[in-house]
Amino acid sequence: GLVSEIPEDLYYLIKQAVVICKHLGCNRSDKDLKFRLILIESRIHHLAKFYKTTGQFSSDWK
Repeated sequence: GLVSEIPEDLYYLIKQAVVICKHLGCNRSDKDLKFRLILIESRIHHLAKFYKTTGQFSSDWK
């Protein structure tokens, strides 16, 4: 499935971001977690860019 196409490190970062988004849906005032989500999303974007440049992902992968 989709899990086999995504490298493990990127998969777990995406999974962690989804959990944080669900938490922020109930706890909108959690400012520390909002900041952590920004950091995780930044890591996701950097890893995706790395995998695109090394050819592990196609250039149109999102």
